[in-house]
Amino acid sequence: MLWLTRTTLNIQSFMGAIMAIGVAVANAILLVTFAERSRIEGREPWEAAIEGARSRLRPILMTSFAMLAGMMPMALGLGEGGEQSAPLGRAVIGGLLGATCATLIILPAILATLQSRHAPVSASLDPDDPHSRYFEPEPRLGSVADRGDGHAVLHARAAE
Repeated sequence: MLWLTRTTLNIQSFMGAIMAIGVAVANAILLVTFAERSRIEGREPWEAAIEGARSRLRPILMTSFAMLAGMMPMALGLGEGGEQSAPLGRAVIGGLLGATCATLIILPAILATLQSRHAPVSASLDPDDPHSRYFEPEPRLGSVADRGDGHAVLHARAAE
């Protein structure tokens, strides 16, 4: 966008690029989270990636379009001193247009390719979560709450 509008690289345009990257990363995290959740539920990697993109399409587009609409007056550089902050708006608009397309088209393809190489594993550390790699199907010895009257010790001896 900066090249199309013949805008120079400066502090304002770099700040706009950082803003666009922040929104793009947040959108990508949403998509990957939902795709991974679908994959853990048993879907194939390609189905999970498409489902993640499909289920997050509206929130991603709403976020991007709201930011684009908000930056449009700044990018036009109208008003007194508007030309100073115009590079920020132009960088955000260009960055978000590219990042939104990349998030919805390129990211699911990369995600499906990478997911197909690995088995689904939950990131949970909870030993009571059946999807966790630390899942313990039988009750643990220390799982009974110790009320201070020796009940946990009795349960531990009974378990032995």
